[in-house]
Amino acid sequence: MIALGIDIGGTTVKAAASKDGRVLWAAQSPFYAKPTTEVLRAAIRETVAGRLTDLHTVGLCVPGLFDRARRTISMAVNVPGLVGISLDDLVPDALGLAVEGTARILNDARAAAHDIFCGRHIKERLLVIALGTGVGSAVLDDGQPLLVEEGSPGHLGQIDVSIPGHEVIGPDGGAGGLEAYIGVAALRRRYGTDVSAAIATFKGDEPPMLALVRAIRIAHAIYRPQHICLCGGIGIRLRHLMPILREKIETKLTSLARPGWSFTSGDDDFHAARGAAALAGTRIGADNL
Repeated sequence: MIALGIDIGGTTVKAAASKDGRVLWAAQSPFYAKPTTEVLRAAIRETVAGRLTDLHTVGLCVPGLFDRARRTISMAVNVPGLVGISLDDLVPDALGLAVEGTARILNDARAAAHDIFCGRHIKERLLVIALGTGVGSAVLDDGQPLLVEEGSPGHLGQIDVSIPGHEVIGPDGGAGGLEAYIGVAALRRRYGTDVSAAIATFKGDEPPMLALVRAIRIAHAIYRPQHICLCGGIGIRLRHLMPILREKIETKLTSLARPGWSFTSGDDDFHAARGAAALAGTRIGADNL
């Protein structure tokens, strides 16, 4: 059975296919901005690019507010082409392939967490923070998601982590939101369009890094994770700063933090796409967005 994982982000589509638990391939579309529905369909077609002749099931990572009853997105600031369309039809229409049943709708942090949990054979509680166009999170206990609100462990990207002298307003209108410091749009406003090049010069004392440190310190008190992993296009590019960030996180850290907690980054940009394919292939649990 071939399962396709599609991760629709704010700037690109990523895809991965699996069969019987084995990843067949992974690919990424060209970049886009504020895509229409047709641009999204074209990006999906180009990403898959004839690699599939048949398809059994789809796992679909989408941003925004998910209307469970209608199985549509009601708001997606960075991906307006998703709003109001049938999520179940998006991939089959783009590829011209029939799919068995409905799509498995996920968020990128949940899908990435599944891929990391399985690929690294993790035990105990795992917190994955997905840093990209937006900021998301997932918490897994022995592979099962901890759900607090709207199919998530809460909205980590919107917590107030205000850094004195560097006040910001988040996309939700809240002051000091983590996403307003470290989301792609925020980084571009502060450091220019080449975000990867800017991150490569970071020393760990920049406002976005201080905001991330504060958020992780809060997460230790709320979730008490044994393992923390940074994923997404921004998260995996912070690998060179992990020792510095850890030192800042651990300074006078709450005693609620688990002794010996681990702090890692993702391996590549395809964790969410692989995780979506794997979850679609097993159909474990319900939609999680």
